Amino acid sequence: MADPSGSRPKITTASLRAMKAAGERIAMLTAYDHLFAGLLDQAGIDVVLVGDSVATVMQGRDTTVPVTMDQIVYHCELVGRGVERALVVGDMPFLSYQVSVEDALRNAGRLLKEGLAEAVKLEGGAAYAGTVAALVGAGIPVMGHLGLTPQSIHQFGSYKARGIEPAERERILADARALADAGAFAIVLEKVPAELGAAMQQAVPIPILGIGAGPHVDGQVLVTHDMLGLFTRFRPRFARRYLELADEIGKAVASYCADVRSGGFPSDEESY
Repeated sequence: MADPSGSRPKITTASLRAMKAAGERIAMLTAYDHLFAGLLDQAGIDVVLVGDSVATVMQGRDTTVPVTMDQIVYHCELVGRGVERALVVGDMPFLSYQVSVEDALRNAGRLLKEGLAEAVKLEGGAAYAGTVAALVGAGIPVMGHLGLTPQSIHQFGSYKARGIEPAERERILADARALADAGAFAIVLEKVPAELGAAMQQAVPIPILGIGAGPHVDGQVLVTHDMLGLFTRFRPRFARRYLELADEIGKAVASYCADVRSGGFPSDEESY
């Protein structure tokens, strides 16, 4: 559906490729519910990611590994109904695509059919190029994810930056080329040196969306709850906080409690 104001057309995968070609930066944020999805969309965000980061942000878990397919489908459907202009991308959870291409097709199809997503995102490089090609061949747009891939945290052993060593840097670049060749329409690049972000932006013809990948990529993505200062368990270096809503919410709740306990709420004007 087009933007009701008529001022900005619907964002598609083709739109993102055109934005890269024109040198126009792409803005992407996460959402997990209808309310936030609508707010982001109305504010002009280009891409809304229903991330498996729902595990840490909304479920209080330590990693993204426990998120299930049913949970992502549920959150995608909430977001999909709240968005009109932005492109909605649903994350493929751990083991929803790694076991077989058939699993990947079935689960990605669910995100589009049941979850109202318009594309899916999956972690991994050349090892999953065949899976990406199969999804694209079935009409399912795929966004890749390289660098720090949180679903592999137990293999990595830490959340340290990736691509520091030359060999890993070259492997990540090769993975990006493999994903692009397989038909991916964009790649999220997480927590790598800025020079690697710049190199990848030049190396592949599809948009590179950085999260801790420096300024020389085609766009940026953040977890909305980090950007708004709502998530306080830790502060990633790459997450600029545009508000400190956790503090403001705490103050508001404390004021409400004080007014209730003092009898100051509700007033006559707030009563029937």
